[in-house]
Amino acid sequence: MTNHTLPSLLVLMLIAGCSKNGGQAPATGTPPEAGKTPAAEAHAPVSTAPRPSFRGDNAFAFLTAQTAFGPRNPGSAGHRECLAYLVSALRPLADDVRLQEFTHNGYGGEQLRLTNVIASYRPADRTRILLCAHWDTRPRADQDETRSKRNDPILGANDGASGVAVLLELASMLKKSPPPVGVDIVLLDGEDYGKEGDHASYLLGSRYFAEHKAEDYLPRFGILLDMVGDKFLDLPREQYSVRYAPDVVDMVWKTAAYLGVTQFHDEKGEEIMDDHLPLNEAGIQTIDIIDFNYPDNTNRYWHTHQDTPEHCSAESLGAVGSVLAAVVYAQVP
Repeated sequence: MTNHTLPSLLVLMLIAGCSKNGGQAPATGTPPEAGKTPAAEAHAPVSTAPRPSFRGDNAFAFLTAQTAFGPRNPGSAGHRECLAYLVSALRPLADDVRLQEFTHNGYGGEQLRLTNVIASYRPADRTRILLCAHWDTRPRADQDETRSKRNDPILGANDGASGVAVLLELASMLKKSPPPVGVDIVLLDGEDYGKEGDHASYLLGSRYFAEHKAEDYLPRFGILLDMVGDKFLDLPREQYSVRYAPDVVDMVWKTAAYLGVTQFHDEKGEEIMDDHLPLNEAGIQTIDIIDFNYPDNTNRYWHTHQDTPEHCSAESLGAVGSVLAAVVYAQVP
């Protein structure tokens, strides 16, 4: 990977608490001190008037709505049905929703039809932020203990549905209280299609999005959510994120610390090949919020048939959503 030199990124933090009542967080208060740049000094802080609270229980309902379709691996009935659901859920919530359709040659010679779903708020604003998660699920449980089930697709409650669930609940908030800057929510397809070792068949949606974005589309930053629903959530600083976008990592983890959201740990995590890599290579400073140790580093449900809703929680979704909402609403134009 290529190292990038990143400009400073300063965002005022919005006070919000995070209770264990369904992951609901209040969203009022006074912004703490933040560093100054000429651009930041030219604008007053955003309003701290009451805003909708992020509700982890609502996000968990969005998670189970996705898993109700079964596995959502490309080419499956669940994939087609979930796509229709995501589009119908977002259209009444966003200012603009469009589909970015593309194809990929599958391992069996079939042509996979893939779709990125892009929901935009304040589409005319040039100052924008990018929020994303992948909505597809893995076509094979290659890490499952039961060898006879390793070729069966997984349900993907955490690895797929959790990040999307947080973004759908955030979309509901943005509908009720529009953000201070432009926001693009991108649900990426084809992240988890590849067989182990075949890196070219992973990250299909983010590769396509990065390759086909307008030249002048350069959001202030991007945040990727992946595997954020673990009932025992532990979020260290993912190391590709630190390499490509250290200021964005600092902003998010400091926001979590300020809010008292203890699931974000100020410690070094692993390097994870994920959808933030093509975005960073395209010049969009993007970090990955991910708990790869699901549920811990000795017993992993990742890419197994144990990745089910009962191993996820509303509290975890609420913790991540509360931090994300605080970051979004604290932006200055």
